Parts: sequence; C-alpha cells; structure tokens
Amino acid sequence: MEKTVEQIAIEASTLTTADKVILADRLIESIGNSADEVLHKNWATEVIRRRDEVRNGDVQTIPKDEAIARVRRAIS
Repeated sequence: MEKTVEQIAIEASTLTTADKVILADRLIESIGNSADEVLHKNWATEVIRRRDEVRNGDVQTIPKDEAIARVRRAIS
C-alpha cells in the first residue's frame, strides 16, 4: 500500500528542523528546472513588493548593524 501525501506530511512533521530542510531541498531538486523558474518568479515578485513598500513609506528600513543585533537577540 502506498502512502498518501497526508501520511508523508505527518511523518515529515516529526523530523528535526535540519532533516526537514534536507527533505525540502531534495523535494525541490526532484521537481527540476520548472521549480527554479517558479521560485525565481515568486522571489522577484516579493522583492518588487518589498521595494514598493519602502518607497511608499509603508515600512521603515533600519541600519544593517541594528538588524543584525535584533536577529542575534532573537536567536539567543
């Protein structure tokens, strides 16, 4: 009996974060070039959206050093 996508997803949810990243990478790799094209298109759309938010004043940027300090505090 073959496993359903739902069964596989449930099993995958029990993996460590590192193993989930490896699994996701392998799944994306197995899709091939079409996945790369979709990923690049989606990422380009996101970059443009974020750029426009900054230009429109919807979000405020922060200096690089402050951003890094915030990330370090968040993960420590």
